[in-house]
Amino acid sequence: MIVIEIIIVAIVAFLAAGGGYKWLIVLYKTLPRDLTALQRYLRFLWSVRNLKKKDMSIGEVFAQHVEKRPNDICFIFEDKEWTFAQVDEFSNRVANVFKAQGLKNGDAVALMMDNRPEFLCFWLGLSKLGVVTALINTNLRQSSLAHSISVASSKAFIYSSLYSEAVNEVSSSLGSVRLFNWSSKPRSSVGANEINLEVLLKDAATTVPSPSTKVGFNDKLLYIYTSGTTGLPKAAVITHCRYVFLAGAIHYQVGFSCKDRYYTPLPLYHTAGGAMAAGQAVVYGSTVVIRSKFSASNYFADIVKYNCTVGQYIGEMCRYLLSTPPRPEDKSHNLRMIFGNGLRPQIWREFVERFNIPKVAEFYGATEGNANIANIDNKEGAIGFVSRLVPSIYPISIIRVDQKTGEPLRNEQGLCMVCKPDEPGVFIGKIIPTNPARAFLGYVNEKESKKKIVHDVFTKGDSAFLSGDLLVMDEWGYLYFKDRTGDTFRWKGENVSTSEVEGIVSNHVNYKDCVVYGVEIPNCEGRAGMAAIVDEHKELDLAALAQGLMKALPAYARPVFLRIVETVELTGTYKLKKLDLQKEGFDPEVIKDQLFYLSSNGVYELLTLEVYKKILEGVIRF
Repeated sequence: MIVIEIIIVAIVAFLAAGGGYKWLIVLYKTLPRDLTALQRYLRFLWSVRNLKKKDMSIGEVFAQHVEKRPNDICFIFEDKEWTFAQVDEFSNRVANVFKAQGLKNGDAVALMMDNRPEFLCFWLGLSKLGVVTALINTNLRQSSLAHSISVASSKAFIYSSLYSEAVNEVSSSLGSVRLFNWSSKPRSSVGANEINLEVLLKDAATTVPSPSTKVGFNDKLLYIYTSGTTGLPKAAVITHCRYVFLAGAIHYQVGFSCKDRYYTPLPLYHTAGGAMAAGQAVVYGSTVVIRSKFSASNYFADIVKYNCTVGQYIGEMCRYLLSTPPRPEDKSHNLRMIFGNGLRPQIWREFVERFNIPKVAEFYGATEGNANIANIDNKEGAIGFVSRLVPSIYPISIIRVDQKTGEPLRNEQGLCMVCKPDEPGVFIGKIIPTNPARAFLGYVNEKESKKKIVHDVFTKGDSAFLSGDLLVMDEWGYLYFKDRTGDTFRWKGENVSTSEVEGIVSNHVNYKDCVVYGVEIPNCEGRAGMAAIVDEHKELDLAALAQGLMKALPAYARPVFLRIVETVELTGTYKLKKLDLQKEGFDPEVIKDQLFYLSSNGVYELLTLEVYKKILEGVIRF
């Protein structure tokens, strides 16, 4: 009945649009895709309805798998297999330890640990008490670390002994927060202000304790911090319901199976690894293989070794994999798909052909956002789609914005305007507070949450989550990532996408790390492009690079300046940090790295102090 209604609505939309053969072609080409997505979405919502009706917590969802198949493999880590029963017992020990410590429903505990099954067991155990776990990025130090612990109002801090030094640096600023030091290896003692957690766990009961109050489907489960490249981390609120949506939406939309075996080398403190991958075990009872840290040389070797059928990626990882020497494991695996985000269109085809990837399930979404999309039909380069026939069926849109500020552009009625095909705009998700799928939970910090909401979108009084990402839609409704607002800069009267230029530059330097940003030149309108390229062995062929970019990029998009660096700082999800580089500009008195500029001869020449002064004086122009 629903399918028939959709077809009728599509036909009505066709007639309302004035008909025409082009719209009939859109109908013919996109209706199968739209109907497939719709039935998968409805199946997922039905599964969520049952959990909501029973008011089930994640702990109760996991307990169903423990009861049905206690001896099946839940996690694999460094050749050790963890059964569902073992994970349950460890998490129950955690729950009993912290119940004895006086923690109860609504309290928060910070957790800082390397990738391993125990990490998941800790927050799963705490969730059985209704305790919210703040997942701390293991790269954080000093003020950023202290901020992340305090912003969550943590009453306790669990951390691996690997990070004892980092914790000691901030312990004096944590006030009454109790410190629980844990190690995977037996020890006899810990620091004077620390509690030896493995001693407490050893003697704890393995049965699930009763929480102080019922833990429900809409209660808070985790705080997951954004991995943004600027500013202090922001703690996004993840409820039990939201966790199911993170794991379940991707599960249903791209066609996962409970029988799949997943491989993830991504940090478990972020959404991609900790919810979308690990959630396949926690929510759907699958087996997940965890690696402590991504290794390009071992990625496909691990997948072959553990017979994985689904692999997870982040776009930058794909570039690193392409730079490795060919080996038999590249194509001898049993993968039926890979899923992730950020696979650049510039290397998409080369990647799938070299590594024999049957399907790429690229997805797009934000930890704190209320709308996610996915590439369900293997469309090259796409991150998802919006139905051209019935766009309102899934409440997401691309709206027109000022690409420099990110502020929505409005019509005479003061409302936002939807972008047309091939017109870049910002991705938004309509907020419907009464619908768990469309609610916006935001951050712990309410001021930060308000910055992500746009009001009076399509009607007065409505609101939407503003992603801050520039996307573009083609005539079939497929969406493509363009850039982040603020990363796009204007030069020679044209908008330059840093993401697109980074992809092309990286391709011409053998997939090395590359960051592109705009820098100001006195008395010049806009910002000139500058690329920081990692070249630790000083093997870069600048002449070949200049020639390649001349062919691949329009004149306005070619980097005017180059900075050759030994390394670029990365976030935990392999995003390149660029703020400090951008602040330093192209001043050779400030920068110790080699600098080059694009001369009038079309080649990159050394940027000396003398050349720098001529640029400032306007003698050298671009």
